[in-house]
Amino acid sequence: MSANGKILAVMSEWGYWGIELVGPLAKLQEAGYAFDFVTPRGKRSPVLPPSVDANYVDPPLGICVTTPSDAEMVKAFEATNRLDATLALIDMMPERPYYSAPDFLRRLESYYEARRKAQQKLLDTYDSILLVGGSGPIVDIVNNQRVHDLILGFHAAGRPIGAICYGVAALVFARDFNERMSIISGKHVTGHCIEYDYHDGTGFVGTDFNMGPPPYVLEYLLRDAVKPHGAYHGNFGKRTSVIVDYPFITARSLQCSHEFGDRFVDVLKHGLTRSGW
Repeated sequence: MSANGKILAVMSEWGYWGIELVGPLAKLQEAGYAFDFVTPRGKRSPVLPPSVDANYVDPPLGICVTTPSDAEMVKAFEATNRLDATLALIDMMPERPYYSAPDFLRRLESYYEARRKAQQKLLDTYDSILLVGGSGPIVDIVNNQRVHDLILGFHAAGRPIGAICYGVAALVFARDFNERMSIISGKHVTGHCIEYDYHDGTGFVGTDFNMGPPPYVLEYLLRDAVKPHGAYHGNFGKRTSVIVDYPFITARSLQCSHEFGDRFVDVLKHGLTRSGW
């Protein structure tokens, strides 16, 4: 494993859930790690308003899910303006050509070579990546080829990959373009369980669009992706669900943010490879 002491947080331009970044970030910073932040095109990720509202009642859970202390942590982080220095993934990773592109084979070869160099540059800079949750990733992270290539690079190098809430969905679709099997096949993971899914009200910062329910059931995607020898662990009814099956550290939702940070530190600092199952 690299020992650069830096982590790259991958975020959506359509909103992040505050504590799902700030919770693990605080634990990892305390352990000596620095952070950079990246979005698909370099636009600053906005914090989702409910994640700084200690009076917001989550419909499936029927309780205020943002604690006053978590709200204050997120507000303090936002006040630092650290996200103003957000990097652009479009500048870091190449785009795979369409099959219809002129001189396709040569362009595909060039893409793979450029991808290899880009992945190595990132591996030379960062020890790990963190896929931050919230509704935003549904729009521009989960089915983003450059995000997939970023994940594939760290996976191939055996580096830790952390993901929480809807950030976990990107692991389902991060696949070698030829083999097309999910990298979490055979692994144990957790993620947003169906009991916690909204019936209505899935929204994004920067638009008044209400998607209603999420466009997919993350639990079902995860259950299918880990087959035949892995398993999805929703741990419904338990306050938290954090699973380590190296190189993956996955967390169900915002309530897991601090524990997720602890396990992330355990993986990076203490060599933890299995936990939670």
